[in-house]
Amino acid sequence: MAHRPKRTFRQRRADSSDSDSTQEPFAEPGAPGEQADLGPAEEGLQSGGGRAEAAELPRRARGRGRGRGRGRGRVWASSRHAARAASRLDGGSDVPESRAVDLSTDEEDGTHRSSESKDDQSSSSNSSCSLEEEFTSLVNIPDAAFIQAAYRKRELARAQEDYISLDVKHAFTISGVKKNTEYPESEPDDHENIIPFTPKPQTLRQKMAETTATRNEETSEDSEEDKKYQDIWEQQQMRRAVKITKGRDIDLSHSSESQTVKKFDASISFPPVNLEIIKKQLNTRLTLLQDTHRSHLREYEKYIQDVKSSKSTIQNLENSSNQVLNFKFYKSMKVYVENLIDCLDKKIINIQEIESAMHALLVKQAMIFMKRRQDELKHESAYLQQLSRKAETSTNRSLAIDEKTQWILEEIESRRAQRRQARVLSGNCTHQEGTSSDDELSSADMMDFQKSQGDILRDHKKIFEDVHDDFCNIQNILLKFQQWREKFPDSYYEAFISLCIPKLLNPLIRFQLIDWNPLKFDSIGLKQMPWFTSIEEFIDSSMEDSKKEDSSDKQILSTVISKTIIPRLTDFVEFIWDPLSTSQTTNLITQSRMIFEEHSTCENEVISKGKQDLLKPIVSRMKKAIDDDVFIPLYPESAVENRTSPHSKFQERQFWSGLKLFRNILLWNELLPEDTLQELGLGKLLNRYLIIALLNAIPGPDVVKKCNQIAACLPEKWFQNSAMRTSIPQLENFIQFLLQSARKLSTSEIRDEVKEIILILVKIKALNQAESFIEEYHLDHLKSVIEEV
Repeated sequence: MAHRPKRTFRQRRADSSDSDSTQEPFAEPGAPGEQADLGPAEEGLQSGGGRAEAAELPRRARGRGRGRGRGRGRVWASSRHAARAASRLDGGSDVPESRAVDLSTDEEDGTHRSSESKDDQSSSSNSSCSLEEEFTSLVNIPDAAFIQAAYRKRELARAQEDYISLDVKHAFTISGVKKNTEYPESEPDDHENIIPFTPKPQTLRQKMAETTATRNEETSEDSEEDKKYQDIWEQQQMRRAVKITKGRDIDLSHSSESQTVKKFDASISFPPVNLEIIKKQLNTRLTLLQDTHRSHLREYEKYIQDVKSSKSTIQNLENSSNQVLNFKFYKSMKVYVENLIDCLDKKIINIQEIESAMHALLVKQAMIFMKRRQDELKHESAYLQQLSRKAETSTNRSLAIDEKTQWILEEIESRRAQRRQARVLSGNCTHQEGTSSDDELSSADMMDFQKSQGDILRDHKKIFEDVHDDFCNIQNILLKFQQWREKFPDSYYEAFISLCIPKLLNPLIRFQLIDWNPLKFDSIGLKQMPWFTSIEEFIDSSMEDSKKEDSSDKQILSTVISKTIIPRLTDFVEFIWDPLSTSQTTNLITQSRMIFEEHSTCENEVISKGKQDLLKPIVSRMKKAIDDDVFIPLYPESAVENRTSPHSKFQERQFWSGLKLFRNILLWNELLPEDTLQELGLGKLLNRYLIIALLNAIPGPDVVKKCNQIAACLPEKWFQNSAMRTSIPQLENFIQFLLQSARKLSTSEIRDEVKEIILILVKIKALNQAESFIEEYHLDHLKSVIEEV
């Protein structure tokens, strides 16, 4: 202890320098060079007691250091390294070695902790000096020669053996450590090559200085704020004392920080008072007040004028209450029409469904009758052909008839017997076989039809049961528009209401026509329907206005018929009407004639188109009936000589059925054009079927009777021209047949029938042919018949 070596305070890295002294014996126990050179001090450390004590001392040292605070209990690495080297060389006692190990271990912990913050080194210098003095008394610190010798010895050991150095470089340095220049080395120390990668940690003193500066700044800011609030308070107190005008007070608590409030200084002297300046300021102030007053006066006058104008407007509106009423009326009509359209839009779907269901039911019934008639005609004709073949072969074998044909023939005969019985009861004895419509249904089919029809009509009644009468009653709807026409006729006609009413009434009229069948004899006529009478009354009330004699309201009824009634009637003609039924044809003609009469009162393009749309399907349906339903078979004279034979009866029925169709076609003479009727009735039916059947018949009273029926069907309108001496061209074949029959009958005993034929010729205006026949056969007593015409 007489000579204390100079301390260099050289810091060693924990992984390189310190590991050489403390960790080498533990990390490399198997290196023989190291163990031989370092001596028994290293071996003592490898024992169990030394390891335990070496491990325990650093823990106690670290515990004391952590308990005292950061920077406490640490020693510098240079002094610990020197003490450890001296103990190794001298081979001292066990206690210093253990303490050296403790110091080295603690040194490692202190080195790591010192690298974390530089301020702890400066703050803990006093404690480290006291610890060094404590350990110096216990450990002999070698001088520089011993340390240099130990260092050289370690380098030689590295060079001789296969030594793998643990070159782990730390990125931290310890401030305040001076490089040892007393021992120049060819190889620099490891810590000299350290590259800093993180900012240097602050020392405790630096941290305290920074904290103090921050507090000073905060204290200064607080003092400034306190000073500012103090100034504000003083200013307020001064204002209260001086009694400054309240209007000029300023909220100093919300003044900006950039502006500093000046303290009132009583020593400041005010400028001298000048009357001119005061007068000038007062004049300026007075001018500003006068301008403000004038602006207020202008605003006041404007408000007064607005009040007067508002009062005048109110008075005018009160006086002109008609305009208010007019506006209310137009608004109410607008709302009413919108609600009406909305209601009809929702109900039209139900109306269409019910309408389609009823139409499908009637079409199904008509198809049943048509198919049954055609099937019966086919089977009966086939049966008669089989009878004819059997008669030609003169075989006694029974005729084989299938069950279906037999059942059909029995059904036909059963219905004919029922009709005969009904005619006898009614007293109709002039009826001819074959002129019946044969539209009877069985009881089961009739019950099914009535049940389905009843279900449809029940659903039909439920459509408008939840609607007010003002929106489903046509009379109430027209009454609304009649009020409009009476109050404001100009706007009524300018709005073209007459074109809108038919569209509005279309769903309601279709609703009333769902159970209407124009082919039934007991169906109600159009003129008796509620919608028809309501529209007529609406039109009549419009005609009372003399100024509107050419009112467009007269077109309402014809437009409704064209847009609503004719399409409905056309469906009946195309799918349901049977031209062979006289009752259906008569009822259809009645309805059509009424429609055409209404159209005749006001002719326009729309009405003409509606009329043509109805006539075209009528003509088409009659053509189809001629082609499909007319069948007059021709049998040998031997087969028809007997009036009671099946062939004769069947031929007679078919002739009278064709003649019935001929009559039904000619019933349209006032509705269809003459050329169309002549083409259908005379050209297609009379000349093609009826005349051929008459030519095949035996001349006699029956033939003359048939000719009389044909002539009775011809319209008188065709022969009204008194100057006519020749009949129409389409009757030429019929005239020739009459002359031929008259010649045959004149040679026989039946001369009364000749007069009937002459009368037929005179009726159809075949006067020239009748005169020639009378002169040829010297029938002078018949000239008077011609002279009467």
